Amino acid sequence: MAEDKNFTADILWRILDVTRQLSTPIELDDMLVQVVNVARDVLRAERGTVFLYDDEKHELFAEVGTGLEVEEIRFPADQGIAGICARTSSIVNVPDAYSHEGFNPEIDRKMGYRTRCILSIPLIGIDNNLVGVLQLINKTEGSFSREDERVAEVLASQCAVALQRAKLLREYIIKQKIEHDLIIARDIQMQLLPDRMPEIDGYDLAGWNEPADQTGGDIFDAISLDNRRVLLLLADASGHGLGPALSVIQFRAMIRMAFRLQCDLYSLHSHANNQLVEDLASERFITAFVGLLETDDNLISYHACGQAPLLHYHRSTGETDILSASALPFGIMPDIPLEDPGPIRMEKGDIFALISDGIFEQSDIMGDQFGVARTIDIIRDNCMLPMKELAEKMHYVVARHAGRIVHDDDMTILLVKRNTD
Repeated sequence: MAEDKNFTADILWRILDVTRQLSTPIELDDMLVQVVNVARDVLRAERGTVFLYDDEKHELFAEVGTGLEVEEIRFPADQGIAGICARTSSIVNVPDAYSHEGFNPEIDRKMGYRTRCILSIPLIGIDNNLVGVLQLINKTEGSFSREDERVAEVLASQCAVALQRAKLLREYIIKQKIEHDLIIARDIQMQLLPDRMPEIDGYDLAGWNEPADQTGGDIFDAISLDNRRVLLLLADASGHGLGPALSVIQFRAMIRMAFRLQCDLYSLHSHANNQLVEDLASERFITAFVGLLETDDNLISYHACGQAPLLHYHRSTGETDILSASALPFGIMPDIPLEDPGPIRMEKGDIFALISDGIFEQSDIMGDQFGVARTIDIIRDNCMLPMKELAEKMHYVVARHAGRIVHDDDMTILLVKRNTD
């Protein structure tokens, strides 16, 4: 597997940089140009085109592409190689274009170009909606390989969300006034939160989030990597509003990409942190827990970068470990020394709770904060509930504590329980 590791290291950081670039709020046409250029660079293709999907007309259309000399190309979404890709939602790798029945040689004749090989990649966005098709033509050397398909799939997942976001923003801006932008951003951000938690044998997971403003600086994530390993993420960008919301979206994309490309926790931290040092303003940073639950060993390996306290409830004793942060927050300084805090061992009935400071620091009318002790009491007294109900219970008790006081910080909860059965 040494070759695969080298491939991962070579491609990973280029795609992380792509993710950072695509996270910026830019116009759709500029985004299309960026996606085409990035895809050509990463996969070493001579030409590239993004065909967007018009679901009302069931057509694919292109406004931007290498060598595209007309204002727009539009055709039925079930025609040609791009149509096959769109219809099947799968990659179509054509090593010899002229031998494929879906290829139209008339396009080559019109453009004075010779197509040798084609790689068409479906762009699947939020809720598995088809955004379009990314089509690359003529690899600079040979034809597109299996490794190219894998890289294209990972790259396309990021491009699809970025393009979908750009399309949504353009449509919303046309229909609504500028003062509604924050509402739009909140809708987009909330769609990025998991609508369902992974179903993992022997474990119960739940997450909950409530921003203080229209957009929040908190985010959580849980991704099943192979039904035996689960990525766990809770991140909190300093500040509130659209800027921190964009920061945590960028950070989440980086983490997801790194894990899908089998990056270890140490390398992930180093590169993501150094990138954020460059990207974030000097007064900005992100506290985050990034961990990996491995169900074969019932261990959670992690780095808690400014994110604390971490609560580990032991069902066997009724006691709760209060764990501190293991490193500085992301984005403060480059090349931060990193020590392994050691894994968390999950015994049967144990609950691991990741909770943002918006819960702990919520005050009542007298200024009394909710605190860690009350949070631990809720976990202990309700440890037999499903984790979704425990998260709802915690929210209810915190809201009752606050009374008429409006919360001024984002609130996020991520719970992991090892079942007793």
